[in-house]
Amino acid sequence: MSGLPAAPLVLVVDDEPQLLRTLEITLRARRYDVRTAPSAAAAIAAATAEPPDLVVVDLGLPDLDGTELVRRLRGWTSVPILVLSGRSDSGDKVEALDAGADDYVTKPFGMDELLARLRALGRRSGPAEDQPVVRVGRAAVDLASRRVSVEGRDVRLTPTEWRLLEVLVRHPGELLSQRTLLAEVWGPGYETAQGNLRLYVGQLRKKLEPDPAHPRHLLNEPGLGYRFEP
Repeated sequence: MSGLPAAPLVLVVDDEPQLLRTLEITLRARRYDVRTAPSAAAAIAAATAEPPDLVVVDLGLPDLDGTELVRRLRGWTSVPILVLSGRSDSGDKVEALDAGADDYVTKPFGMDELLARLRALGRRSGPAEDQPVVRVGRAAVDLASRRVSVEGRDVRLTPTEWRLLEVLVRHPGELLSQRTLLAEVWGPGYETAQGNLRLYVGQLRKKLEPDPAHPRHLLNEPGLGYRFEP
């Protein structure tokens, strides 16, 4: 083994194939590990499957405004986010920063400037803090290792079950609307698919609740949404 530290993982979200390819080549040459996504839905899927160390987001995405993507990412991760945009209006910049972006670069931009800003964000974020182990009744949810166990025995969750559980436990006691959960877990276009939520919450209860018929932790507020009660 080389003993070298792992390369920072950067997720680049942009619908311009040429720019996406240019950024991927440039960042890999600077010893970044890179994942790319051409849409908000692809970005959410990539970020949940393999949490990045940095995210670069273009505001002009085909399925969702980049500012809304920033807002949704901020619902469950503190990863540094750099916004790219052809919009130079200060209102767009303020909106993106208020949504949770850490920095904003206007197109066209110099590659040296972009790399410098990424280095600054990497230094600012520092080493990731250990995520807590959250208790759901007898179950232990380890957010850092993405593992769930009940009394020492691993519990297998599907990727969708994990994403739903992670969003809920990161907002203890908070009522999350059905639309919010559907958008966060399934992505744009699923905001009215309430049947998905009922099915997957039911599956999580069977795996984690001591008495699934009378849940104490994964609760439903009829007509409103769901919440995790520690």
